[in-house]
Amino acid sequence: MIINLFLRKNNFFNRLLSSLLILTLAISFKQSAAQSKHTFALGDTDFLLDGKPLQMISGEMHCARVPREYWRDRMKMAKAMGLNTIGTYVFWNAHEAQKGKFDFSGNNDIAEFVRVAQQEGLWVVLRPSPYACAEWEFGGYPWWLLKDSTLKVRSKDTRFISAYTNYINNLAKQLVPLQVTHGGNILMIQIENEYGSYSDDKSYLDLNRKIFRDAGFDGVLFTCDGADQMPKGYLPGYLPAVNGLENPAEVKALINKYHNGKGPYYVAEWYPGWFDNWGKKHARVPAERAAQKLDDILAAGISINMYMFHGGTTRDFMNGANMNVNDPYSPQVSSYDYDAPLDEAGNPTPKYYKFREVISRYLPKGQTLPPVPANKTAKAINNIKLSAYANVFSYLPKAVTNERTLTFEDLNQAYGFVLYRTKVSSKGMLKLKDLRDYAIIYLNGKQIATLDRRLKQDSVMLANVPANATLDILVENNGRINYGPYLADNRHGITKMASLNGKELLNWNMYRLPFTNLSTFKYAAKPFTATAPGLYKGTFTLTTTADTYLDMRSFGKGFVFLNGHNLGKYWQIGPQQTLYVPAGWLKKGKNEVIVFDELKNGHRILNAIDHAILDQNITN
Repeated sequence: MIINLFLRKNNFFNRLLSSLLILTLAISFKQSAAQSKHTFALGDTDFLLDGKPLQMISGEMHCARVPREYWRDRMKMAKAMGLNTIGTYVFWNAHEAQKGKFDFSGNNDIAEFVRVAQQEGLWVVLRPSPYACAEWEFGGYPWWLLKDSTLKVRSKDTRFISAYTNYINNLAKQLVPLQVTHGGNILMIQIENEYGSYSDDKSYLDLNRKIFRDAGFDGVLFTCDGADQMPKGYLPGYLPAVNGLENPAEVKALINKYHNGKGPYYVAEWYPGWFDNWGKKHARVPAERAAQKLDDILAAGISINMYMFHGGTTRDFMNGANMNVNDPYSPQVSSYDYDAPLDEAGNPTPKYYKFREVISRYLPKGQTLPPVPANKTAKAINNIKLSAYANVFSYLPKAVTNERTLTFEDLNQAYGFVLYRTKVSSKGMLKLKDLRDYAIIYLNGKQIATLDRRLKQDSVMLANVPANATLDILVENNGRINYGPYLADNRHGITKMASLNGKELLNWNMYRLPFTNLSTFKYAAKPFTATAPGLYKGTFTLTTTADTYLDMRSFGKGFVFLNGHNLGKYWQIGPQQTLYVPAGWLKKGKNEVIVFDELKNGHRILNAIDHAILDQNITN
């Protein structure tokens, strides 16, 4: 009995001690968490982290453009160059590709991207806007906003504001806990983006502010605009950052003017490189010049975000396009190399080392830079045999019939291609009013012309037309406008009408070809000879994997899938002639590649080389 009493008492004391230990650990954890929280504020001249001046030396990267398995590697490269912060856009259309269905997984896991930055000792400036520009399809807006042709994005249109608010509220669930005010590493949140280039409605800007605050973003908010656009784009009472300005005195004077005579001073986008457009020359910014500008800005105590530090690749059909009143439609290439310090594959360039040398002079006392990680290996893969073929026109989906042509949005299609088909019986001038963006014209299956919005082409003469001939018009979305006054006018396809000799053509069959799933096509071992768009499939076996670059110089125009990944677009006009394949998307053993070509046929071989070709323009 005495023994039983002792055991019962002993069990009581053990439970009591265990409870006290758990309580002590919980208190200790809370104290530790409280100690790990930082304060971040705006001083008169500097950003203040825990009350001390912080000069942000930041570089832009986007999780959607870098394979998830390489996020940490790119962060380590940023740290080794001397960056202490990552700037990042968040693309609404990546996270809500279909209305009401949100995706924060895989390469869209923006919260994990931010956490990896924190683990690597990097702060984050978040740019969820939701308008991003960024040479990204529709500037980051989801295509489905265009299904209602009367809805106006980037306005107080209640339908737009409702969708926008719902997106920010869902994004907030991912990112509010990662703000510095909650113990995370997100220092600042940008509202809108270069709004002064588009409009000047301060009440709309303030509505943006309210949406973010109501969603729980309680940290520092800021806007950013080009120097000339700041009067229209800034929001009184909030920090106005400037884009593209390199003269330190001008940066300070401008921000002082629109921020009550004080800083801090932040260049939200400083351009050590630039993007490329199809058919134009590859953009380059000399490393020496860029390094000197960086030195000037840092010497003045100004914080900076280099756009880009590492661009990566715009995969799938997500490239954007520019268009202004005096500048024709101009779609961007898939490579987002950007002539950045870190190239498309994540390797340091001469610019990287020059920037590292400059930044090392502005490190806090006693701090040294970690060593630069080794370059990634790359390999050539020769003579990949394309041994299975599919004529796309032989495997068309069920047609949508309508008296008049319908847009992509009317057809409930986001990206890719639509084939428009009708009958004609007379020759004459075929005109596609407001073609968006690229069309291939076929008469009874024979390719007779291409029409290119870049070149302001919308008409072609039809000759030798037999009675009841089949007219096919294959229309490609080459990328919705992401910047400029035409942002809201972005519906695609044959957006007005097709006419012959001024008379509207009617009675259309329309075939949706989004190319999100290539398994519906049947492949044959015998090549087809028709001048139709085709799919060319091949397999190859590897014993080791490394980065590689598909050489597309012998192909026409299209895209490539590799092991289920859409690598992006190619076009013979350049300047991009290769498609980057990260080692992590290759497999030891059997690999599958499928090439779509809308202009050329008869392909039998595909080669991969060990370097990128981003600067070759081919005219035929």
